[in-house]
Amino acid sequence: MKFKLDENIGTRGRQLFIRAGLDVATVVEQNLAGSDDDTLIDICRQEERCIVTLDLDFSNPIRYQPSKYCGIAVLRLPKQTSHQDLLDAISTLIQALNNNVIIGKLWIIQKGKLRIYQEDDY
Repeated sequence: MKFKLDENIGTRGRQLFIRAGLDVATVVEQNLAGSDDDTLIDICRQEERCIVTLDLDFSNPIRYQPSKYCGIAVLRLPKQTSHQDLLDAISTLIQALNNNVIIGKLWIIQKGKLRIYQEDDY
């Protein structure tokens, strides 16, 4: 499974994916920072990568139909957030990958909580 981390995911978050043995690329290292959402998700589709982001726009299954992509993972953090909250959400995502397939699905991830949306859910 291959992942693309949006520009709002830092290097420590990237390291969690690497330590888990996952293939990860970042928007920043590919000079895609500032790209609009449609361009970014199209690049993810071309590269066959699941996008991991904090951008709530990607959680709209009407605009970004999950079955067209290798997965959309949206991390939801508390209003009063810390860097540890981000790392905890990423850890929850990585643990969920052990028992679930994200391809063609939209996942909304919070610390210790995973909501999975599939085409038949809407």
